[in-house]
Formats: sequence, C-alpha cells, structure tokens
Amino acid sequence: MAKHLNSALLSALPEGVAAPAYDRSALRPGILHVGVGNFHRAHMAVYLDRLFALGKSHDWALVGAGVRPGDAAMRDRLAAQDWLTTVIELDPNGLSAQVTGAMIDFVEVDADKTIARMTDEDIRIVSLTITEGGYYVNASTGGFDAEHPDMAADAASPDAPKSVFGMIIKALRLRRDAGRAPFTVMSCDNLPENGHVAKQTVTGLARLSDPALADWIASSVAFPNSMVDCITPATSDRERDMVRDTFGIIDTAPVVCEPFRQWVLEDTFPQGRPELEQVGAEFVANVAPYELMKLRILNGGHAAIAYPSALLGHHFVHDAMADPRIRNWLSAIETREFVPSLEPIPGVSFKAYFDKILERFSNPRIGDTVQRLCFDGTNRQPKFVLPILSEALERDTAFQGIALEVALWCRYCAGTDDAGQPMLVNDDNAETLTRLALEAKETPSAFLTNKAVFGDLAESDVFQSAFAAWLDHLWTDGVESTLQAYVNQTG
Repeated sequence: MAKHLNSALLSALPEGVAAPAYDRSALRPGILHVGVGNFHRAHMAVYLDRLFALGKSHDWALVGAGVRPGDAAMRDRLAAQDWLTTVIELDPNGLSAQVTGAMIDFVEVDADKTIARMTDEDIRIVSLTITEGGYYVNASTGGFDAEHPDMAADAASPDAPKSVFGMIIKALRLRRDAGRAPFTVMSCDNLPENGHVAKQTVTGLARLSDPALADWIASSVAFPNSMVDCITPATSDRERDMVRDTFGIIDTAPVVCEPFRQWVLEDTFPQGRPELEQVGAEFVANVAPYELMKLRILNGGHAAIAYPSALLGHHFVHDAMADPRIRNWLSAIETREFVPSLEPIPGVSFKAYFDKILERFSNPRIGDTVQRLCFDGTNRQPKFVLPILSEALERDTAFQGIALEVALWCRYCAGTDDAGQPMLVNDDNAETLTRLALEAKETPSAFLTNKAVFGDLAESDVFQSAFAAWLDHLWTDGVESTLQAYVNQTG
C-alpha cells in the first residue's frame, strides 16, 4: 500500500527509493529561493541534496518563497509533506527515485513576511526561478521596462511592493540601514546573462523611487550570471500516479526529470556560497560562452523542432525525434547555422554537446510535449533564435534555416496543421499572432511587422525575401517538402 510522504516515512521508504543521506534537523538556512516550481526542485535542490549528503555546506539549506497565488498552493502541498520532494529521474534504462530534503522551510506567500525573511542575516543568497518573461525587460530595447504597470506600482509604493524585485529592493534597503551585508541575488532562469538582467531590473526599479539606493545596490550587491539545464516536464496525474504505483509513495508534488543536469556559474558570492563544485557544478570567470552554447544548441534546437513537429501532428517530442523529417532538419540547421555562430570554448566539444542534445530530446520516458516547446514564441523567438539571425545578417553568413524556422513559426500561428485541421496556438498573444500569420499568407511581410518580436529585423530585405520564399513553400508544398528542400541544400 502506498504511503504519504513526510518526515516520518524517511526511515521506512519503500524499496528502491533513496532517502536524504544526512540529518535534516542539523541543516541551517542560507538561501531563500523565490519560485519553487518543478525546475528548481529538479535542479538546484538536487545539487544541494547531493552536497549535504557529502557532509558539506549544511548551513546553506533552502527556504522557499513565492509571490504568485499558485505559489501558495505549492507551499500547502509541500508543507503537508514536511517540504520533501520525490524526484524521479527518467532514465531510458530504468527509473530511479530519490526523496530530497534540502528545503527546510517555505515562507507564507505574503510580501511582508517574505521581506522579513530576506532581511535575516542567515540568508546570504536570494535565488530566483520566475520564468524567462518575468524580468520586466522591454522587448524593443532590451532595457528595463519602467512603464510596466507592476513596476510603476512598486515605484509608487516602495514600502508596499508586490513584485519580487520590489521585495528584494526593500529587503536590501533594510539590511543596509541595519548595517547588515547584502545578500547575493542569483537568477536561475533560462535567459541570456540572467545575472545582468536581474541587476538591470533591480537597479532600474530602485532608481524610480530612490536613486541613492539604486547606486548602492549597483556597487554593493552581486548578481552572478549562471547557465542552468535540466529538462523537467510538468507534473500531472500521470506523474503522481507513477510515483504511487511504481514507488509506493503518495506525493502531491513530485518532480520528474531527465538524468542530466548542468549548472555553470560565475564565482561571485561575497557572502559565501555552498561548495557546489563538489557535486558537479562548474564555477567559471565568464559564463557567457557556456550560456550561449546552451541557448543556441538546446533552446534554439527546441524552437527548430517545435513548429514543424506540431504541424506534422506529433504530440510527444521523442516521437518527433524518431521522425527522420524532423531529425534531419534539426541536424541540418544546427550544423549549418546554430553551431557555427558560436566561438570555441576551451575543452568543450560542440559536437559532443549536440550529440547529447539528440539523446536527451529522444528520451521516451520524459514525455515532453511538442505543445510545451511551442509555448510563448513571442518571448522565446527573440531570446533563442532571432539573435543568431541578426548576427548572420551582420556577418553575411548562412541564415536560410533560421528564415525557415521563422516561417514555420508563422505557419504554426495560422492555427491549422499541415493537413488543414484546427490547431491550438500556444501563446498568450495567440490572437494577434494568428491574425498576422493569416495576413502573411498573402502578404508575408505582415507577420514581420510585429515589432515587439522582430524589432528592426523586418527592415532587412534579404531576410524578408528568404522568409517570404519559405512561407510560400510551406503553404504551397507542405512541411515535409519544405524541410527536405532545406536539408538538400548545398553551399
């Protein structure tokens, strides 16, 4: 009979389930993490769990926090099981289960209580996973979006902030005024130069109400960049049932993930840090080359396969990767355009990295969906694909595959698959995208008028011409023929 997960169960876990290999009562908090979702619990929390099992860094345990209504629901689920999580690694050769215990508390989802916890001296790092789109970046300029209603509201009421950045600013001010050292702000979100972006948002918001505080933050607070990676599907009844039926545990918030993790960080932690290098994290002087490798080869690869896979009717990513049309297209655009856009990294093989990507994408146990990859193209295209296009146009290097990728996104946004059947456009801006995509069937440049996505790229005649040609190919001859035309290109 399956048993509910809690601290009492740790001494009697079902066979095949590993327990935390340390005394949780001896842990002391050091990190407050905002955004306790699946990725955090599959990635950072697992690294810390493994580190604690070595008997190291026991004063760096996690305290959870959140700012959204959904965070309160997560807190309730985790509270009922003493902040424990069952992590299932979806290895094609066999599942493995580990109960992780690196989190020892979770602040009530209340701004004042979260700020109060941030001001405690034991908190030396505040870390974030709040999604790529949660940093209030102006899509056109790349700068801080001071006009966003959330930011305007926090600037008007800095003592009653609603956003996580407003809370960070108030907590830093209180620590400064009390003579306490500032915590390090560590973004764990999947966006280029995430530390720089976090600093831009924090200092930009602070400057709207207290320029002197903004200057102090800019000079006194560390915002290390990091690159994070671990494919982590959403948890549904499927995953909860798997944990119950396979491992005999009733966990209302389990996490399933691939058996691969990567974490590369700048070693900029003035108040100290856990010894994460002991469990596989890499500390480097400059994260940017590693980050760019991941953003272009992995995230760009996800974008490349998402839309043709949806148009061809695939539901799961591993099924799409078993389709030679998709696999050959991915290999072609990666080797011709994505990988050549990168500068070499000493000791790193881009070929080996891409081979591992192919293996990871093809893992049938993950159950990653094509619709998840299609989500939020409005934000993901400018981050993962269009920068490669801009560079290619500037350097006069190959870009036909990227033009085709954009055309595939446009064709997907039209709302029908390759067989003409209705299809959900998985984007918060779906209505606008679909309208522009349908206009583009007759006037291709219409899709590129979306300045929030394309910026000045729409003014490139060579890109417009290539995009129009590929879009016409897609509407006239279909996805299979169009992909094959690119794969067969030479020179």
